[in-house]
This record gives sequence, structure tokens and C-alpha cells, in this order.
Amino acid sequence: MINPIIAEVLVWVFMLFLFICLFSVIFSVLSFAPWVPVRGRDLKRIFSLAELGPGKIFYDLGCGDGKTVFYAAKNFKAKAIGIEFSLPFYLFCRVKNLFYNPGLARFKYKNLYHENLAEADVVYLFGMPHTVNNKFRKKLETEMKPGTKIISYAFAFPDWPPKTVDKPTEKDLPIYLYEI
Repeated sequence: MINPIIAEVLVWVFMLFLFICLFSVIFSVLSFAPWVPVRGRDLKRIFSLAELGPGKIFYDLGCGDGKTVFYAAKNFKAKAIGIEFSLPFYLFCRVKNLFYNPGLARFKYKNLYHENLAEADVVYLFGMPHTVNNKFRKKLETEMKPGTKIISYAFAFPDWPPKTVDKPTEKDLPIYLYEI
């Protein structure tokens, strides 16, 4: 039989954990985008634009379930980094990475606005129209080196003409390629 005081402490710890998880999910949705998984059929289009190779550094901002991070690490042997502020998704990625290949795929529990992207060769993101804005563009332009590719899934940056728009059919989501 468990001590009632210990049981109460465990309940409060669990409630605190749930609150932190809920807060982090709500914050990440409001600050950048809700989790919308990338379609598997779009991964080839995304990485065709990325021109990723071994040793390159790939960032996924708001990586959700880590699908693009794992894809970059597995298929291109790139150093793939996922940035996620939603605690449940971050923990999911970390656990999945234990069974995957922890050498190439890394995950950071961090607000993407506070991550320095200077070492990135390719940055992938799915941001809502109100977050893919000039302020965020300025962050990218000031931090990243010339030649860095930015791939935006579904939404374009306002007042920044993309280098390429990949939308093969009317049913496909557009993928925008920008370059610093």
C-alpha cells in the first residue's frame, strides 16, 4: 500500500507535468503553427529542392513528430536537427530517436525564435501565414550564411519572391524555396 502523502505528491507532480505539456502545445500553436504532419509523398519534393548531402546541416523549425528530421538523417546522412517547443512532441522525438540513429538526428526542446541558425545549410518550416512574416524573415536573413536554403511548406513569405515554387498539380501543396 502506498503512503497517502506520497500518492498526493505523485498526483500533483503528474498534474504539473500535464499543465506544462498543455501550455507548451498551446504556446507552440499560437507562436508558429499547429502540428500538421508533412505528407509522405511531399518529402521527395522537399528534399529535391533542398539538395541535401552528407555532412550538410538541416534544421526543421517546429519539427512535430520529427518525420523530416529522420528522413534527412536516413536518406542523406545529413546532420539533422529538429527544434520543438511542444513538450509531448519533443519527448516523442527523443524516444523515437533512441530506436533510430541518434548519431545523425538531434532534437532540441527550444523556442525556434531563440535558436541560432548560423550553421544551417537548409532550414525547413511549416509556419502559418501570420508567422511567416517579415520579422521572421529578418531573423533568417541576419543569422544565416549566403547560400542557405529555406524551404517553406504550404505558405509563402510576403514580399519575398521565392527562388522556386514546386506545385506539380492543383491537389499538391506548394513548397517554396528561398535562398539567402
